[in-house]
Amino acid sequence: MFHLLRVSMIERITDDAVAVTFAVPSELRETFRHTPGQHLNVRYSVGGEEIRRSYSICAPAAEQPGDPVLRVGIRMVDGGAFSTYALKELAVGDQVEAMAPMGRFVLAPRPGHFAAIVGGSGITPVLSMASTLLAREPLARFCLIRSDRTASSTMFLDEVADLKDRYPDRFQLVTALSREEQAAGLPSGRLDHERLTGLLPALLPVADVDGWFLCGPLGLVRAAEGALRALGADRSRVHQEIFHVADEGTATPTATRVAAPSESRLTATLDGRSGSWPVQDGESLLDTVLRSRSDAPYACKGGVCGTCRAFLVSGEVRMDRNFALEPEETGAGFVLACQSHAVTPEVEIDFDR
Repeated sequence: MFHLLRVSMIERITDDAVAVTFAVPSELRETFRHTPGQHLNVRYSVGGEEIRRSYSICAPAAEQPGDPVLRVGIRMVDGGAFSTYALKELAVGDQVEAMAPMGRFVLAPRPGHFAAIVGGSGITPVLSMASTLLAREPLARFCLIRSDRTASSTMFLDEVADLKDRYPDRFQLVTALSREEQAAGLPSGRLDHERLTGLLPALLPVADVDGWFLCGPLGLVRAAEGALRALGADRSRVHQEIFHVADEGTATPTATRVAAPSESRLTATLDGRSGSWPVQDGESLLDTVLRSRSDAPYACKGGVCGTCRAFLVSGEVRMDRNFALEPEETGAGFVLACQSHAVTPEVEIDFDR
């Protein structure tokens, strides 16, 4: 369900990125109270075309009875309709539709040692995680390893510096710039698998970290995941969220190609209501539902954001791409509706689980 939110502040944080803050009406305070790491799915009409996008909340999570703060980071993407609009035309006072915060890439404050490896705009959810954790939990520590092109392109530079000043004994910051030399710190270059494998043990006891959070472009996240695996990190403690998949041609299908049946029928449950529809040739399960239910949840339609996550009740599907669900989720029966195609004549999914 979408709710109208008014833009209360827009801050230019780099040449190609802004932070947008939304005012939360009093009657929606609990609806928009977020867990650190969650994102907002927004909907807006640009040039008569409906656009949906997913943006992570960068603000600390407010405790009750405090008012929730909804601040998201938006970086311009080449050809990106909403990001271009946000940087060039969106103004204070404009209204944007948004769903309640969602997502499972989260860190609820608790004692322990946590670390994140992020690239570019991947800092956005992790900033909320680190700031909330350090403020609420005195027995927690956080190590942030971030990669950016240049210092001037680094999002939330001041906010991260403030964390370093406020929590010098509990917040560790390591910055790598891929296209610019730093006066101090790591030499220029990408954080690839080889570099991370050598760097991480020098920074902290990899296997003893209570939670690893990887966020950013596909290449960085995959490199970090491989390095952590090689260094003995427990798979259950490694969490990831992909922000960019630059080349779709490099994606590996998640299932073997299976011929679709000549006719299939999909039954789907959404917000307590069920319906059944024929699946048209070649369309995804999400597109089948959208023909009759415009309220079906989605944002990117690229297998990245996880908004269209649904439980496979019965039947079989082929999921083309998956950059959002973790192995535990797919093993439990969850699929991405935007990437799933019917393999059996009858398929049933449930968006409400």
